[in-house]
Amino acid sequence: MNELYRGALRDYINFFLPSVKCVERMRVGARIIKRYDQAKTPFQRVCESKDVPKETKEKLREQYQELNPVALRREIDTLTSKIFSNKSQARRGGS
Repeated sequence: MNELYRGALRDYINFFLPSVKCVERMRVGARIIKRYDQAKTPFQRVCESKDVPKETKEKLREQYQELNPVALRREIDTLTSKIFSNKSQARRGGS
């Protein structure tokens, strides 16, 4: 599991999966209305941030150029299938 979370999954989520960020919450009577920013990857948000040093941004851009989302997805699928096959074997009491 550590191999999955520290490797391919982390890179896939941070560089290729966009997410929305809540930018405003307003209460209107009993309801809460939320407004969201445009969907962006964590990598895009870091690159747009003024608080992150240019050197860090450049290292992340280099890392991004070396990544292949299809290969990452294959690695994630392989590792998760290993995890699930190990769990099913443990439940059966086999090896």
